[in-house]
Amino acid sequence: MSWILATLIAAAAQTGRNAAQRRLTAELGTMGATAVRFLFGLPFAALVLAGMAVLVPVPMPDAAVLGWAALGAGSQIAATALMLLTMESRGFGVTTALIKTEPVTLALIGALLLAEPLGPARMAAIATATLGVVLMSGADWRRGGWRAGGLGIAAGALFGLSAIGFRGAILALPFGAEPVRAATVLLLSLALQSAIMLAWLGAADRRALAGIARHWRGSLGAGALGALASLFWFLGFALTAAANVRTLALVEVVMAQLVSGRLFREGISGRQMAGMALIVLGVAALIAASHG
Repeated sequence: MSWILATLIAAAAQTGRNAAQRRLTAELGTMGATAVRFLFGLPFAALVLAGMAVLVPVPMPDAAVLGWAALGAGSQIAATALMLLTMESRGFGVTTALIKTEPVTLALIGALLLAEPLGPARMAAIATATLGVVLMSGADWRRGGWRAGGLGIAAGALFGLSAIGFRGAILALPFGAEPVRAATVLLLSLALQSAIMLAWLGAADRRALAGIARHWRGSLGAGALGALASLFWFLGFALTAAANVRTLALVEVVMAQLVSGRLFREGISGRQMAGMALIVLGVAALIAASHG
């Protein structure tokens, strides 16, 4: 499978997962809804890896893999919490746009930590798509937009850092084809995240734990979509630089706007339409540069 197809599948699944999580936030609170994607995604990840283990050997993570996975897991928890906080005030479509400001930072971090090459064509494509995200956000900074916008951008930066952590863990595994590497790191990461969230909720928010138990059907759907999305994100990270995956993933902004209008009745402006066009242009340029 190509990284392009893997990324498109991941983006579609994540759009569904984010919508499901938003609906759960009112019932479970921010941290409760954050925990759902990890707790209910873990069984699905275990089933996927168990199925692969029947056919091929599974690599055993060492300390380096654990360190990279912990970086990705912790960053993703913080990013998800900030994303849900932003959704409370800025709407589903706008929040998705704000958190997609990550690719430029991600490209720079990837070059620094993973020695992934940066060329002018790739950087121009990433910058074009990111400019589209800024327009797409539709932020009105004069009416309290700074705080929500800052939270959304911070969430995007943390999602970028989590992508670096997960790709680092995948590359650090001693052997295995890309799908088994992706599934191994996915299970390890979700296990770490589930343990962290259970400890946090058990100590600070037991009402959220009870709410998760009550809303297990909706939580199960969010967890399944989250596990599916993460598996294909990780497969993309195994196949190419994280910045390539996250820039192509900006198509999720367009998907989210469609969901936003149909499901949450949130409108779209001409400025946001112009932002969509720049996102599509930047993504197309990235694909051309990656195949050049």
